[in-house]
Amino acid sequence: MLGAAPALGVELPERAQAALERGRPYVEVKPGPDGSSGVILAAIDVAAPQAVVWSVMTDCDLAPKMVANLKSCRILDRDPQGRWDIREEITRMTFMPSVRTVYREDFDPPDGMAFHRTDGDLKVLEGEWRLAPHGDQVRVTYEARVAAPFAVPGWVARIALRHDVPMALLALRREAMARTP
Repeated sequence: MLGAAPALGVELPERAQAALERGRPYVEVKPGPDGSSGVILAAIDVAAPQAVVWSVMTDCDLAPKMVANLKSCRILDRDPQGRWDIREEITRMTFMPSVRTVYREDFDPPDGMAFHRTDGDLKVLEGEWRLAPHGDQVRVTYEARVAAPFAVPGWVARIALRHDVPMALLALRREAMARTP
């Protein structure tokens, strides 16, 4: 799906395994192959049932509480059988204009979802989430390619993503564990 980016089916790098073994999220952000986007590879282990993790991940109402700078999330359309939905998210960062993102998620419950931009301000948004049993936990892996709608120095974008993505993964883990008896 992401061209030259690593497929989620491959082993995570050794440094990722080390971070996960210490209970930390792993996030790697690199420039995209086109030079104007960034590629994110991230993972976290969650001590909760896979169905609970899936429920938290797909809860649009909960998303603004878990993702930094996300002001709103709403479902614009959905498949009656639950195979996909189209979401609109509004992000507002300090000293930056609001960014409207519309994307489609194609679900493979409870193992993952693929997503891609359908409208909005981002130039590029595509990727996937995967969930897989890992011992007595669930390994959540995220891979995406993103390009901002305005000129942002690559190093600035990578710093922001290296901060925001782990925070979102930790919020996912906290919420899933809080919902686990």
